Amino acid sequence: MSERPRLTVLSGPSGVGKSTVVAHMRKEHPEVWLSVSATTRSPRPGERHGVHYFFVTDEEMDKLIANGELLEWAEFAGNRYGTPRAAVQERLENGEPVLLEIDLQGARQVRESMSEAQLVFLAPPSWDELVRRLTGRGTEPPEVIERRLEAARTELAAEPEFDVTLVNTSVEGVARELLALMDVV
Repeated sequence: MSERPRLTVLSGPSGVGKSTVVAHMRKEHPEVWLSVSATTRSPRPGERHGVHYFFVTDEEMDKLIANGELLEWAEFAGNRYGTPRAAVQERLENGEPVLLEIDLQGARQVRESMSEAQLVFLAPPSWDELVRRLTGRGTEPPEVIERRLEAARTELAAEPEFDVTLVNTSVEGVARELLALMDVV
């Protein structure tokens, strides 16, 4: 076992429940540091700058990318998302467990830049359940949902690229398994 904790990356298709699992886990174990992503999308109701995301302009995002300040970044559904590198490295050096909740593209970039990272794939119990979750949100227009379903098919096919797969049948169960993988419990 190394002295420094490994970076753990949680990824999986949109709608699989990544945010729900992470929220549950952090309620029980607030010492797990969740990286806050920068995004060019507008805040959804209830989202706060610096808490849920760092909401940035396209110009600000261009600068972050150009200066190599992002560990990974991706474009999704017309918006860009990225993980600020410095905060992640600082937490890892301080011995804190760090979790990234990002998409497939981002997970692949992290694997390239931090090969020691542990990549965890969160899978839905079934395709039908994933479709139900994606269409049940009711926050997006049909064309966005269709794009998300298409992306989900691609993301599910990438599962073999990950170190571990967890199936989201129970939020509590998956949160426990994730904590164990991170050596937090």
